This record gives sequence, structure tokens and C-alpha cells, in this order.
Amino acid sequence: MTALAFIAAGAAGVWLLSTPGGGPTTSAAWRRASARRSPSTAPPTSVLLLHGALAGAATAVAAWIGAWALFGGVVAPALVALLGAAIPPCAVTQRRRRRAVDSWQAWPRLLAEIRVLVAHQGRSIPAALFAAGKHAPDEMQPAISEAARTWSLSTDFEAALRVLKTSLADPTADAVCETLLAAHQIGGVRIDARLRALAEAAQAEAAARSDARAKQAGARFARSFVASVPAFMAVIGLSIGRGRQAYESGDGQLLVAFSVLAVAACWLWAGRIMAIPVRKRVFLQ
Repeated sequence: MTALAFIAAGAAGVWLLSTPGGGPTTSAAWRRASARRSPSTAPPTSVLLLHGALAGAATAVAAWIGAWALFGGVVAPALVALLGAAIPPCAVTQRRRRRAVDSWQAWPRLLAEIRVLVAHQGRSIPAALFAAGKHAPDEMQPAISEAARTWSLSTDFEAALRVLKTSLADPTADAVCETLLAAHQIGGVRIDARLRALAEAAQAEAAARSDARAKQAGARFARSFVASVPAFMAVIGLSIGRGRQAYESGDGQLLVAFSVLAVAACWLWAGRIMAIPVRKRVFLQ
């Protein structure tokens, strides 16, 4: 029971370090406030690295306590702690991928709003872009705000779009920005048709990616479920035979280490083959 209490305390510490607020309302407010901060007011890189290091250390300690409570010894807990320290960076990468998905899903709606503002209300393309950007997801707000600030200070739409492309770093955003820049510079009566075609292309890409992720839902659940099975089997093994004494032996530590590495390798391999390809950026400048 003492070991389980240590595990629970370690897990609670990791949750407190990785969660910005105490409840759903507070966390949502914190995310909105963070998304609207400009790069000049964002935390410095050293602070972000410090938070990442603290989260990794806390996760490693919690993983080591849990592994030691189950297996004892030195090799298996140390390996589990090492893998546990990699959880925060993986979580950050996963959040970035979710933000990219939100960006892909938002562009068709934003382009449709831009087309309405340009074709039916007579606004310029820059004004329509930044007006529609006010309704973009929270993850896109800092980039759009910085681009709007550049436009208001210099009235250079190309420079503003360069800021937007650099901040979003997304191939769909690159294509949208280049098309809007060309439409703004060339003009003409076919702007509405160009914007409609661009919105349809973005909608088709977002729908294809959403359909691919929906088809993978069962495989993703099976991946998580199968990865948790060895942990439950290890807990059950404590009540069979010599239990923890068998895990603490030299052969037991080697077998546990091999099993942990095998599960981690299968997890990474499954995630790699299920990754949805991302188009390469072609309009970097």
C-alpha cells in the first residue's frame, strides 16, 4: 500500500506540473490567454526549457517509483524512468500535431468568410484576412495578430504574410498566403472564383485528413489498450509464485528490461505506420 501511495503522489505531482489550471474553466481560460499573447510577451525559451526539464524529471521519478514498487532491482526501474522522462516531449509534439489539425480544419471556414467579405462587402483582401482571422482557433491567434500588427505598421501585405507563414509553419497556410498575395497584387474580376477554388481545395484536404483519422480510431484505441496489457500482467505477476522476488533476480530484471523495450519499440513502430503524411512546405520565402 505504501508503494501505491508513492505512485499516486508522483502521478499527482506530474499532473500538477503539466496542467496550467485547476479545472476545465481555468485551463480553457489559460489556453486562450496564452494563445493571444504576442511573441514579445511569451515566456523566454529558457523558461520553457526549465518547465520541460521539471516535467520530465517529475515523470521520471514517478515512473521509477512505480517500476521499483513492481519489479524492485535497479535495471528495470532505471529503464522505465528513462522512458518516462520522454513522455513530456512526446506530449508537446502531440499538442503541436493537434494544433496543425485545427489549422487545417479552420482554413476552409476562414477562406469562405474572406470570400464573402471581399466579394459581397467590398473589403480588400488584407482587411478581409485579418477580420476573418479574429474567428480563427486560439492556436492561430498569435500568428494572425502579429501579421495584422505588421500590416498596420507597414501596410506591406507581403511582409505581413511572411510573418504569418513563418509563425504557422504549415503547408496549407503557405499555399493560402501565396494565393492571397497573388490575388491582392493582380486583382481582377476573378478573385471570387480563385478564393472559392482555394476554399474547396482546403476543404477537400481537411475532409481527407479527418476521414483518415476517423478510420484509424479503432487502431489507435487498440494500440493504447495493448500497451497497457503488459503493465496489468506485471501487477498480476506479483501474486503468482515468488512474485516480486522473481522480478528482482538478475534474470528477472533482464527479462523485464527486454519486455519494456519491446513494448516501447512496438508503440513507436505502430505510431510511425499510422502517421498521416504531411505535405512538404514549398513556399518558404
